[in-house]
Amino acid sequence: MAVRPQLCEACSIKDLTFCSSLHGAEHDHLRQILTHVQFDGHNTIFHEAEDADYVFNITSGSVKLYKLLGDGRRQITGFLFAGDFLGLALNTNYRYTAEAVEPVTACRFPRQKLEKLFDDFPQLEKRMLGMAVDELAAAQDQMLLLGRKTAKEKVASFLLMLARRQEHRGEDSDMISIPMSRSDIADYLGLTIETVSRTLTQLRKEATISLKDNRHIEAVGREMLEDLAEGL
Repeated sequence: MAVRPQLCEACSIKDLTFCSSLHGAEHDHLRQILTHVQFDGHNTIFHEAEDADYVFNITSGSVKLYKLLGDGRRQITGFLFAGDFLGLALNTNYRYTAEAVEPVTACRFPRQKLEKLFDDFPQLEKRMLGMAVDELAAAQDQMLLLGRKTAKEKVASFLLMLARRQEHRGEDSDMISIPMSRSDIADYLGLTIETVSRTLTQLRKEATISLKDNRHIEAVGREMLEDLAEGL
């Protein structure tokens, strides 16, 4: 993990981060406790059950969250992107492992120092609470994906999730970026790698998507993709 300097004013996603609730000189208090960090792809940011000493605001790249089951299998519980907050914990330990999917940069905050700032800047705590609510909603969507949807519906929902996240970041969503591996997608959707690949091929043959390469998929039939995700 390399540490590098960066000006908050130069942050390309500052409107998406939790510190966007601060204005002017208020940012100075936050700058005093943050460190800008960088992780190479496939590097672990923190492990499940470690002391939750830090929280992170991702500024670029993508992160996967996972838990290891008792039999050694891995369940990916979510993917985070630029603007997302990482490491929120209700107790003193992280509840999952976080690993960089690709090179990641982030602002790192000591948890105790950050919590002390909430007394002076309640809008900061409110913004973080909103992010925690979004995280809960994502977890509920994941439960629906795993429990009630077919393989085709799962893959369609996953692609739409990535497209909507790109829209949220102000990026074009017709060409969907896929930074994670097919294995990661399978572990997130509760499918096998073969089923994920077979389903993508089927969607391509139906002219719902166009496979540009392993990392880019064009949603040529966006409405059809949305209908599939809803089980229509």
